[in-house]
Amino acid sequence: MEFIVDQLNDLMARNLYRRPFTVSERHGCRVVIEGKELLSFASNDYLGLSQHPEVMKAAAEATMRRGAGTASSRLVQGGMGFHRSLEGKIAEFKSCEDALVFSSGYMANVGVLTALIDEDDVVISDELNHASIVDACKMSGATVVVYPHKNMERLNQALEEYSLIEKILVVTESLFSVDGDLAPLRDITALAREHGAYTLVDDAHAIGALGRDGRGAIEHFGLQGKVDFIVGTLGKALGGLGGFAAGKAEFIDLLRNRARSFIYTTAPPPGVCAAAEKALDLIVRDPKPRKRLRDNVNHLVHKLHRTRFKPLHRESHIIPIVLGSAETALEVSRRLLQRGIFIPALRPPTVPEGASRLRVSVTAQHTRDDIDRLVEALEAIDIPAVT
Repeated sequence: MEFIVDQLNDLMARNLYRRPFTVSERHGCRVVIEGKELLSFASNDYLGLSQHPEVMKAAAEATMRRGAGTASSRLVQGGMGFHRSLEGKIAEFKSCEDALVFSSGYMANVGVLTALIDEDDVVISDELNHASIVDACKMSGATVVVYPHKNMERLNQALEEYSLIEKILVVTESLFSVDGDLAPLRDITALAREHGAYTLVDDAHAIGALGRDGRGAIEHFGLQGKVDFIVGTLGKALGGLGGFAAGKAEFIDLLRNRARSFIYTTAPPPGVCAAAEKALDLIVRDPKPRKRLRDNVNHLVHKLHRTRFKPLHRESHIIPIVLGSAETALEVSRRLLQRGIFIPALRPPTVPEGASRLRVSVTAQHTRDDIDRLVEALEAIDIPAVT
């Protein structure tokens, strides 16, 4: 298969070849790779709930009672009680009428967009939306309009241009997963309402971390009830696996009947659902991890601003340090690895050409000493940062 070898050689020549690391153990923000313990700043387990004793106990007990899997899609053998229990918890958590659980966040975005939108419609999407949104827009068959990142003037222009279209959907991440900045959700929802368009917000990376009770960016901006369609994940701050959609009851009923990524896949297992339900309880019940996360972010940003490695912003727990070329990002990542710190380099197509970076992911489990160690390691590297 020469064409495959040619493609792999091309990726290697452009420093874009990827070989996943094999983690043999993980303890909080420490991972063991090839027998060496490393301090990781690469995890989306923002609150440390994946290894919280109550979450692990809930997953284990549900597995022992109900089995390791569900053996079918929910429309074949039928959904189980733990699915509806979790969906009720999600709906309450997101201040919605109902919710639907998917087997992954990617499948949630694909299922929602392809169920809601077809070739007669228009989707208006931020240029930095997650790959799952980009792919779902393409699969929908709709006219897709991409506006420059967070550019409300261009969003307004697109809404005006397509004002005669009956169904227009504006879709955005709330907290952008690679740049780590926040969408101007108040402006987006106001513009959509003004032009009679619908809004879909992917709140994946904000859930657990933002909002008074950790309910995400929609709560953070006070927009409960003002976003038409919500998508989220169980695999970031909740520490588990899966995705969900939340909104009006009729929206969820439509997804059960039209979302192919829900209909044609095996339902999430009992342990996964029980773990997510317990994690939701913990997020609301205990604000201390959220406060530790904010304190850690503030400490890291303060320290980085005194170095050559300036972060793009200080809006969230995702701190990008843009380094420029893929080669430079790989080299900085390699040198950090030599110093016992694990941060893989992000390269195209995940980021634009010339914007390869370290995506520093801060968690509540990091200590100030951990953060100081990262900054000291960066300062010891003699490759200049590109901002």
